[in-house]
Amino acid sequence: MRKVTEEQEGRRIVSLYWRLFLLNASVLVVVVLLLFGPVTVSTPVLLGEAIVLLAGLLALLVANAFLLRVGLAPLQRLTRAMRTADLLRPGRRAEVTGHGELADLTRTFNTMLDRLEAERAASTARVLSAQEEERRRVAQELHDEVGQTLTAVLLQLKHAADHAPTELRPELRQAQETTRSGLDEIRRIARRLRPGVLEELGLHSALRSLASEFSTRGLTVRPHIDAGLPKLAPETELVLYRVAQEGLTNTARHAGATRVDLRLHALPRGGVGLLVRDDGRGIGTAPEGAGLRGMRERALLIGAELTVREGADGGTEVRLNTTAGRTAS
Repeated sequence: MRKVTEEQEGRRIVSLYWRLFLLNASVLVVVVLLLFGPVTVSTPVLLGEAIVLLAGLLALLVANAFLLRVGLAPLQRLTRAMRTADLLRPGRRAEVTGHGELADLTRTFNTMLDRLEAERAASTARVLSAQEEERRRVAQELHDEVGQTLTAVLLQLKHAADHAPTELRPELRQAQETTRSGLDEIRRIARRLRPGVLEELGLHSALRSLASEFSTRGLTVRPHIDAGLPKLAPETELVLYRVAQEGLTNTARHAGATRVDLRLHALPRGGVGLLVRDDGRGIGTAPEGAGLRGMRERALLIGAELTVREGADGGTEVRLNTTAGRTAS
């Protein structure tokens, strides 16, 4: 089987070789026919004859360049497709035109992209699943180990402050407040690592909780969740939650925004759409970082379409549109 494949590839290479050969041979045939024509060249070459020869040479070069461009056009299109291929933006394929070895090469490239995208999706699913499991473990340890230890320290400080001399009580009260702030921060980190509210109360409550968590004095997050949305599969809900979380995190850190709209709505053709839109400075020409790549990888897991672009009135829009049929079974 391998031998037959190698012979077929050899015939394809020869075919391309003969195609280029015949293109150039046609030009040479024209040259020979001109030699047998009425045109003659004197010695020394006269000005009129030199002009005719140069014009003929120029015409032959132009014809040769045109024929080569036509013959190699499919190869150039395939080269552009190879340069622009991106596994995080699946579905783009090189156009198959004509017949012969170049068409076969284009089909082979498209088949290779199909396989690479499938393998990328499978490997990404395993990595993200392991990542979520590790987040759950870390969150559990933060809650059970570090959280309980800080709670015990807080109680000991309270007991010490109640029985300490008057002059030491302000310092102990300050230590209590510092410990309480640390405990709150640990709980906040644990909630981000493991969205317990998503598992216990569902996506709607989780998004509202996320909006409340990111709302501060300088940033207002307004949740808009349509009624009557279909029940989604757990993996779809997790992807929607993580994309919303990453979008809000980017806004809070980099956008300089004062208002964010967080919307979950039904799509006209079925499925559910998520929108995170802020009034910040926009993405501009900044390259995509790990956060946006992570969102694209998560979108691929559920076959969703992710777009990140400048808003119509400025700011940034993050849209995630799931396809119909991603509901819970």
